[in-house]
Amino acid sequence: MREVEKTKEEWQKELTGQQCFVLFEKGTERPFSHPYNDNKEEGTYVCAACGTPLFSSETKYESGSGWPSFFQPISSGNVEEIVDKGHGMIRTEVVCRTCGGHLGHVFNDGPKPTGLRYCMNGAALKFNKA
Repeated sequence: MREVEKTKEEWQKELTGQQCFVLFEKGTERPFSHPYNDNKEEGTYVCAACGTPLFSSETKYESGSGWPSFFQPISSGNVEEIVDKGHGMIRTEVVCRTCGGHLGHVFNDGPKPTGLRYCMNGAALKFNKA
């Protein structure tokens, strides 16, 4: 069970169609399509569904992938990593631990100090400016 559980209809009343598609149907937005990919402001990226703090702008970097990328979450307790065997490959899916919303995937090709690239869908995030 998650701390925040809502029906599909409840989420649809609170979120855009794109946010629902990404967060609760495990969709992916087109690369380079979300403004957060180029966002350079200081602040915190939170789950677009439940508001859980996920990533600090201090850990954001330009990965060239077309999606907002971070080298670590604010707290490992705020995200959950799940083996994803879909689409003919094995990846690690990242979801919000509070509501279970799909955020993106994490890869082992990021910068120091972690070597990780949390490749997130901008539609799954909201940005709170510092």
